[in-house]
Amino acid sequence: MKVILVNGSPHQNGCTYTALKEVEGALNRNGVETEIFWLGSKPIAGCIGCGSCLKNGQCFVDDKVNEFLAKVPSTDGFVFGTPVHFAASSGMLSSFMDRVFYGRRNLFSNKVATAIASCRRGGATATLDEVNKYFGISNMPIVSSQYWNMVHGSKPEDVLKDEEGMQTMRTLGNNMAWLLKCIEVGKKTGIELPKNEKIVSTNFIR
Repeated sequence: MKVILVNGSPHQNGCTYTALKEVEGALNRNGVETEIFWLGSKPIAGCIGCGSCLKNGQCFVDDKVNEFLAKVPSTDGFVFGTPVHFAASSGMLSSFMDRVFYGRRNLFSNKVATAIASCRRGGATATLDEVNKYFGISNMPIVSSQYWNMVHGSKPEDVLKDEEGMQTMRTLGNNMAWLLKCIEVGKKTGIELPKNEKIVSTNFIR
């Protein structure tokens, strides 16, 4: 079992990374392989809806999106982490996820996912709501914790002092590992994944 933890902060080893490392530690202690995938500090282009990626198998903008998508088939779970920018995810992560999830429900279906947010003070719940919507539309089980998946602090040292936030991250990692193991056991005992119906798209404009 493998989980990729996406660091959507421009700061490689900042507050978001500190929270992700706490989740990663819990996953590792439960025998789950992990990888932290940093988006970097260069701008990531948004999706223009051209559909070329669906025809050619990859986006015509060859950046972190294509690198990440190549890893998805062999990955069982995902943690998307972001700092809070104006009560929303980082523009970098938003553009990244728009392109990653565009037209790829079948690629992500039944893989588990969750989001974490790092903020100085507020806006985390709105951010989590934004990121979780990508999973809800992609047929992905969403992993929860004992509280909303957030940490507080303006620097990594502050985040480490957020004892409740750190505990929430550890609980999140334990819960994700447990769910992954349950799915794995289910497969081995013959419980098949749900068969999805053909998507019906209803246009309300007549």
